[in-house]
Amino acid sequence: MALGRAGLALPLLLPRRPAGSGTAAAAGSPQPPGAVVRVPWALRQRLQRGAQRRRREQREAAAPRSGKLLLRSRRPELSQPRWQTVGRWEQPPLVSAGWKHRKAYGDYFQLEPSQQAAPALQALPAEGGQGPTFAELGLQPALLAGLERLSIGRPTAVQRLAIPALRRGRSALCAAETGSGKTLAYLLPLLERLLGRPEAPAAEAVAAGPAAPRGLVVLPSRELAAQVGAVAAALCAPAGLAVRGLTGGGAAGGLRRQLRAPPPGPAVLLGTPGALREALRRRFLALERLRWMVLDEADSLMDESFTELLEEILAHAPLAAGAPGPAGPDEERTQVVVVGATFPAGLSETLAKFTDVGRFVTLSTQSLHRLPPHVQQKFVRLKGRDKLPELLQLLKERPSSGGAVLIFCNSASTVNWLGYILDDHRIKHLRLQGQMSAAARAGIFASFQKGDVSVLVCTDLASRGLDTSSVQLVVNYDFPDTLQDYLHRAGRVGRVGSKAPGAVVSFVTHRWDVDLVRKIETAARKRTGLPGMDSINKPSPNAG
Repeated sequence: MALGRAGLALPLLLPRRPAGSGTAAAAGSPQPPGAVVRVPWALRQRLQRGAQRRRREQREAAAPRSGKLLLRSRRPELSQPRWQTVGRWEQPPLVSAGWKHRKAYGDYFQLEPSQQAAPALQALPAEGGQGPTFAELGLQPALLAGLERLSIGRPTAVQRLAIPALRRGRSALCAAETGSGKTLAYLLPLLERLLGRPEAPAAEAVAAGPAAPRGLVVLPSRELAAQVGAVAAALCAPAGLAVRGLTGGGAAGGLRRQLRAPPPGPAVLLGTPGALREALRRRFLALERLRWMVLDEADSLMDESFTELLEEILAHAPLAAGAPGPAGPDEERTQVVVVGATFPAGLSETLAKFTDVGRFVTLSTQSLHRLPPHVQQKFVRLKGRDKLPELLQLLKERPSSGGAVLIFCNSASTVNWLGYILDDHRIKHLRLQGQMSAAARAGIFASFQKGDVSVLVCTDLASRGLDTSSVQLVVNYDFPDTLQDYLHRAGRVGRVGSKAPGAVVSFVTHRWDVDLVRKIETAARKRTGLPGMDSINKPSPNAG
């Protein structure tokens, strides 16, 4: 059998032995022309189909996919247009499928934005238009004046969802994507409850005893406490409510000074776990009058370094199941609100030691645990030695008007080392990592937010909750260890209030990084949430 240039089967001409000739004659004498031996029809059809398939694949590889792309690959045949759908049980072809091979270095793919606005700014179809205003949600004029001072117009999706539920006094788990406005989603209704029932004990009693706030927000870092404190202060100023922040890193006298406020003392206190526990142990702080408590960035607070501190704080508060309303019999008990973009395993068990978690209401947005659809995300397979040149090229080619840049590393030592390299290349930057002293960290992120320096090299300390609306590029110099960390880092761009959606560039160097990239690429192609994110045993929304 022979194959033609087109790959089709052709008949073979085989010599026929002369009649009556023996083995010797067949081997040693020339043979006359033989008869034609034809290839079986079924085999010819199979070869023909294979040739047609190969020609079709070659045409597809040579021509780009039509229409706008959802995923753009260096190899055009692996790009995916927006119109193409992948079934739930279908395994799509992945660009990253071969990225554990040494020949994959230099390969990349890019998730293209499929919409312009952040999901948090889109009104639900049932609401029509842009949804209700803050005034239509029933907030008091003092809070509306505070919103005007902050130049905030209309509520986001999570705010429309959370404000009515939390105003009714329900304890809740509030889960929404990063950058969606969760801070106002819990501050506005909880401050509304304080304004609805003002409380002013005797000035002498307050001056003589420990500080006794009526609202408490627990946050994992002093940078986040300062940021949320500034928002709370702007909201509370028109209403005359005092707001104080409590962070560690100083002597006991510093804690007492931070708690100092005009009578009747601070109405709202924001603090980190270590500082709050120290103040409780020294009897500078009492939680008997607490009406609500917020655990912000719950996945960070449930880190093993915070768990013991958090449980001690919860033990001092008069916790109970969610109160049914301001006039209900459980009014003296504390309303608990747990907030985050991801919820860790073990959270329900920790809360269950102090309150009835079964009566919590669950509030979550439709975009929870999904890749941001309005942010460009690029994944580049590199050797470890090639990361630094790639980063330097990115920074030097970026225009001065391109917005701020966040560079994430997985360790404090890498942050410091990379900082020295950037110094050598005269790239002005700031560094932020958890091993810095309180004095060194003070003001670093505030300076970055103000735009004094446009490049920040940091660990995941800067990936949780901090407002980075000026950031337009995130570089994962080290690929994150978990999918949760990737979502939090990607959420530093394209936030509510950002001028541009921004972009994320991730350097993929290790084989274990490839495993996470494959999960991200699969979720992007199928347009589903990232796998393994629902690790919390959520209470029933209908409970209570």
